[in-house]
Amino acid sequence: MAVSDADQVHGKPVGIDELLDRVRAGYERVGPEEAAAEAAEGALLVDIRYAALREKDGLIPGALVVERNELEWRLDPQGSHRAPQAVSHDLRVVVICNEGYASSLAVASLRGLGLHRATDLTGGFQAWRAAGLPVAP
Repeated sequence: MAVSDADQVHGKPVGIDELLDRVRAGYERVGPEEAAAEAAEGALLVDIRYAALREKDGLIPGALVVERNELEWRLDPQGSHRAPQAVSHDLRVVVICNEGYASSLAVASLRGLGLHRATDLTGGFQAWRAAGLPVAP
């Protein structure tokens, strides 16, 4: 989601906190337990954390790892570089970053591509781990 002149408030650029609020107002975020339940029902968990964090903290078993800078290309069902899991614009995607900030902006981008069921994990990977959900080294 790009910030245009129309997005500015009283002639001032929109700050990141306001941008996050606007983006998140357009969809329902999920918590760790809900994300795990949705994954068990076929939702695609997508881990966009960078390699150093994955190496340090581990991985969510079954999650598709896609670096943030490749996300749109890998999840666009019409794209030539799509991941095999990116089969439909109806796919339920739960984006996971480290703490739940970058994932919200990623969701806005995915929704712009037509992935209308995309959401993100509130609190990110750290919330998943704190909830005692599975993590692989």
